[in-house]
Amino acid sequence: MSDIREEIEKRILVLDGAMGTMLQRYDFSEEDFRGERFKDYPTSLKGNNDLLSITQPQAIAEVHGLYFEAGADIVETNTFSGTTIAMADYQMEDLVYELNYESAKIAKQVANEFTKANPEKPRFVAGSIGPTNKTASMSPDVNKPEYRAITFEELRIAYKEQVEALIDGGVDVLLVETIFDTLNAKAALFAIEEVKEERQIDIPIMVSGTITDASGRTLSGQTVEAFLTSISHVPLLSVGFNCALGAEQLKPYLQRLSYETEFYTSAHPNAGLPNAFGEYDQSAIQMQELIEDYLKDGLINIIGGCCGTNPKHIQAIAEVAKNYKPRQINIEV
Repeated sequence: MSDIREEIEKRILVLDGAMGTMLQRYDFSEEDFRGERFKDYPTSLKGNNDLLSITQPQAIAEVHGLYFEAGADIVETNTFSGTTIAMADYQMEDLVYELNYESAKIAKQVANEFTKANPEKPRFVAGSIGPTNKTASMSPDVNKPEYRAITFEELRIAYKEQVEALIDGGVDVLLVETIFDTLNAKAALFAIEEVKEERQIDIPIMVSGTITDASGRTLSGQTVEAFLTSISHVPLLSVGFNCALGAEQLKPYLQRLSYETEFYTSAHPNAGLPNAFGEYDQSAIQMQELIEDYLKDGLINIIGGCCGTNPKHIQAIAEVAKNYKPRQINIEV
């Protein structure tokens, strides 16, 4: 069985695009989200994309397949909101283990089919661990700056349940992504290390932060370098950025990151910036040209897409990525 740590030394690995963008195409109704099992559930379930791994598993498998066909080496599990904290919005905290386990299982099954068809290009599954909808280092109330909606310990417990289910479901790597509050991410990393120690396993970890605006900082106020310092105590496979910005806007921060870190680097930017309707207009070819700039400068080891990207974007990125060598790690950092 191939190890992602071996493959990343050989070539630039391609990550998939947006799951949410693809699921919008199905135009699922409230009834579709509910399925037979949840038809009498007391709350509205439309919009709970993670639930579709249980109620519409064939659609999730189809999306993974389309990204692999487009040339992705890694797909992310459909578990971005797979914590008790995020699932509280739907009163579905009790389903968290099952949601993560089933999502991982679906993705792994599709990955195995593609690997079997082409053993020269093994495919991997990244367990997607989102930021939750609460923040540990900032107050949601401007009038009470000392107030916190969540504690580090609550986050650790929630993340641990998610991590255990993803590993049980068969993921190859864990991806702590879209980090806007590094304290949340540290709770996730703490939980991962705890599970690794308890199970005596060494699963690779990817970390991906979010630069929220032109100030070049995360939402909780950290610069690229501060973010990197905060998480570098953990042995990571890769560190990078995703979401919030398009490929063009993200480049200067990737340059700084690439220069500063001895980990492999990743990026999965949005398809440009959203328009007035919150939609993404950047075409696959436009994105390909911007991503090629990263590759020419040797900034990247793992490249993919976030909001607004679809298999066409990933295909264009994969086509150009195969022409370049991966970023070389400077061990002297």
